[in-house]
Amino acid sequence: MIKLPHTDPREMVETAFLASTTAMLFLINFYFPLGPLLRMLFPLPTALAYLRWNSRAAWMSMVVTALLLAILMGPTRSIQYIVPHGLVGVTLGYLWKRDFPWSGSLSIATMIGSVGTAFQFAFLSVLMGENVWNYSIAQITGLLNWVMQLFGSLEQPDFATIQIFAIAAIIFSNFAYQLLVHLVAWIVLDRLGNPIPSPPKWIESLLV
Repeated sequence: MIKLPHTDPREMVETAFLASTTAMLFLINFYFPLGPLLRMLFPLPTALAYLRWNSRAAWMSMVVTALLLAILMGPTRSIQYIVPHGLVGVTLGYLWKRDFPWSGSLSIATMIGSVGTAFQFAFLSVLMGENVWNYSIAQITGLLNWVMQLFGSLEQPDFATIQIFAIAAIIFSNFAYQLLVHLVAWIVLDRLGNPIPSPPKWIESLLV
């Protein structure tokens, strides 16, 4: 007779609640986009499941959230939640539970987010039948041309410069987003009884 692993009923209830909370945040943000206001909360319920329980709870929270989004919004949105927000949530929960410093958790989360952005470009390109990256490069080229003309330069930026600028912009935007996630987690999760490691002193001095 196979014995199933014992699961605390509270773990099941909290995991289901956190998964439904994430799905609701994702759903509200899709129909009523508020910029980064709700997006910065996407990874936190999954990370909280890890902090309160274990890795199994975090993975189950991510999977249940993905299933809910697949039912409510279709598999496309479900995949866009998993990569990168679900994976970032599990990773941050793992790192925070082991008291990783912000330098480590921010770097790893930024890397996952940047790879997730690249995946989103490829995924949308397949769905739309067009190269979304090329469209983005065209927009960035126009922006760089405008900036250079603003400073009185008539030179055209070369393709390599544009590519480097685009990749740097993706990494920087993901770093800024993950920094917001860390700040919100530091403020909110501490009040929920599951604190994360403290930020560097210079960040803490700016907020206190």
